[in-house]
Amino acid sequence: MSMIGNLLRVTKNELEEYLKDSSLLESRIYNDETDDVDPNLIDIDKSWDGIIFLLTGQNFENSNHPLTRVLFSGQIIDEEQDLGYGPGQYLIPEQVKEVNEQISKISVEELSKKYDAKKMAELEVYPNIWDSEDEVNYLTEYFQTIQEVYAEAAKNDEAIITFIN
Repeated sequence: MSMIGNLLRVTKNELEEYLKDSSLLESRIYNDETDDVDPNLIDIDKSWDGIIFLLTGQNFENSNHPLTRVLFSGQIIDEEQDLGYGPGQYLIPEQVKEVNEQISKISVEELSKKYDAKKMAELEVYPNIWDSEDEVNYLTEYFQTIQEVYAEAAKNDEAIITFIN
């Protein structure tokens, strides 16, 4: 089964509600009652660990770099909740603005230079498909998506929830 990364932009009030009752978050993410796509829910496919590597030089499991919080803040919504591969994590609007400030300065060219297929394979960076230099475009395109999500959330004073499903 694939491990897909997701980012969800939410208002501060929505985040507070999810922290009080995490079932509301689960209902929002896995809403079977409508075919409508939530425009604030962004799927970054299996790129999440590769992006963490490009930002930190480590895989998610071994990284304690501050930029890891782009996708894994360590602030858990509900330890008991499993959204597919563990609980959701979040950043409050002020933290979103801080992260946005950091990642908005990173260019695709700069990030591309950090791509190292051999080291990524050695570290078993998920999904361990780093056979060639071609995958760098896959990662940088999703990184640009993350930059867009953070920029929009920062502009709108929103929080961001991340999870793997």
